[in-house]
Amino acid sequence: MHPLRLAAAKTTAYDYFLRAAESSAPSLAIKLVTSPVETATDIERAIESFASAPNGGLLLPPDGTTIFHRGLIVELAARRRLPAVYPFHFFVTGGGLMSYGTDQVEMFRQTAAYVDRILRGDNSADLPVQATTKFETIVNLKTAKALGLTVSPGLLVAADEVIE
Repeated sequence: MHPLRLAAAKTTAYDYFLRAAESSAPSLAIKLVTSPVETATDIERAIESFASAPNGGLLLPPDGTTIFHRGLIVELAARRRLPAVYPFHFFVTGGGLMSYGTDQVEMFRQTAAYVDRILRGDNSADLPVQATTKFETIVNLKTAKALGLTVSPGLLVAADEVIE
């Protein structure tokens, strides 16, 4: 069983992502190790700890703390040769290995449609709740090569964007 590390600030969103990761871990044959973080020091400590275990990876859910410290996280993961999956494309364009998350452009487009309806007089309480339905996968092959990883052809074909 390979360890998968989950690092994020201890917020309501953290609890949601933790429950989702815990329910998925057994079917993926991974051992989930969690580390709530709030500061740069917490992040450094968590990544150093994660990197000391063999054959592991890092998973970062969408969170304000990890977004704020994204440069530090990407740099430490690269330095410690720790494969990481990030929630947003800008982690990958900044040197991270891979991201899987909501398509931010589509999400903001949906938001704009709601704002338009409210400004036209619709009651916000009457608008249906919509979940994101479009997700994107981005892979950075340069980072994969630096980590000594081979990215499967299936992942490359499925990816929305491949950075070479």
